[in-house]
Amino acid sequence: MPRKSVSDGDDPLGIDLSPMIDCIFILLIFFIVTTVFIEEPGAQINKPDLGTAADQLDKNSILIAVTRDDKVVYANKTIGVKGVGPMIKPILDLEPDVPVIIQGDNDASHGVIQQVHAEVKLAGAKFVAYSAKNQ
Repeated sequence: MPRKSVSDGDDPLGIDLSPMIDCIFILLIFFIVTTVFIEEPGAQINKPDLGTAADQLDKNSILIAVTRDDKVVYANKTIGVKGVGPMIKPILDLEPDVPVIIQGDNDASHGVIQQVHAEVKLAGAKFVAYSAKNQ
């Protein structure tokens, strides 16, 4: 009985590329979905100087500081956490949209800063922000 060679058959031989094409399409879809597109505004913007903006912010906002030893300071006076509301409520009654900025020291207790935040909100502040020291 003679042996039959692989090349002797009538069946045409070929490589099935469809699994590889499927993998390429899946990778293509993955990369398209995960790509972040940044939209440019399309106009040249002249940004203000940071020093000027910081000075304007200091003049148009209420600054409350929490020192490293958890003292609450407003207008160069130590007022304590319970003194925050009575000090800033009259200002907020006159100008309700003025922002309040809480400047917490790097070593200040998180709990004290949060208590100051709560007092500021109870005094009626609409805009409260936290600030860090510029290096």
